[in-house]
Amino acid sequence: MPKGLVKGRRLMVDIKSVKIDGDSIYVFNSAIYIVESSSRFTLELDMIVSEIVERKYGNEENLILEIELNDGHMINTIMHVQRLSGGLPKLNLYCELNDIEEFGNLQVFSENDISFPEIEKGITIEDIRKIEMPNEQVRLKVTLPIDQAEWVKNQKQADLNRFFREAIYEYWKNGRPE
Repeated sequence: MPKGLVKGRRLMVDIKSVKIDGDSIYVFNSAIYIVESSSRFTLELDMIVSEIVERKYGNEENLILEIELNDGHMINTIMHVQRLSGGLPKLNLYCELNDIEEFGNLQVFSENDISFPEIEKGITIEDIRKIEMPNEQVRLKVTLPIDQAEWVKNQKQADLNRFFREAIYEYWKNGRPE
């Protein structure tokens, strides 16, 4: 192992900020580390993000990242997206490293290590949605009296979206039947 790399100790470096393709994103929790295999070293970045960020970047092949670490280091690199299902919305990114000397402050895991960072601990989807709530398109088919159906048909889409959003929140607030 090259000198300066830390193996076997818990030396995690915190991320101060992340930009993807020049856009700042909100990161709920993250871990950046190096994985050592028999033939190479890989820089890995795991981030809990909002559902909106996951949808925007999760299906891309490569992303340009600017990562600012709390210790002052900047990492500018192109990383590949790895899709993992289940759990909270997250981005798992990686890139191969040619020169690992510049990453001496990052923790190194072997590919057989089972103690990878648990970044989901203590975070819920409700916490994430308080910061950034995604919108989801829903199609409804309802039977209404004709005067109500005519009223709905005469409304603008934005007004109907606001009406249903407010009506549902009011319904929840006043104790919906279970």
